[in-house]
Amino acid sequence: MIVILRSDKANRQPERKTFVLLGCERSGKYMKYKQVADVSVTGSRKCNCPFKLRGKPISTGDGWMLKVICGLHNHTLSQTLVDHLYAERLKRDEHELVVNTTKS
Repeated sequence: MIVILRSDKANRQPERKTFVLLGCERSGKYMKYKQVADVSVTGSRKCNCPFKLRGKPISTGDGWMLKVICGLHNHTLSQTLVDHLYAERLKRDEHELVVNTTKS
């Protein structure tokens, strides 16, 4: 699953640039929520996956240009979205759209 890692919008400020950094949901490392964490909590989806895309708006304003920073994953990709966190949030019509798009 691709998620937004970082983004910024330059609101008429010349020192800032509008961009979006997309990456794998498994990028980065696990960060403890609290300093004193329960030892029984083990495992994480995070595996420091290097996959990243950087997007910036085209100067004409007609769309976005994506640049591949790293196109490799360091983990196996899921064949289905069964029991996936994002798939469980989809509504029925959204789920059917994903199924139809995958079949085509």
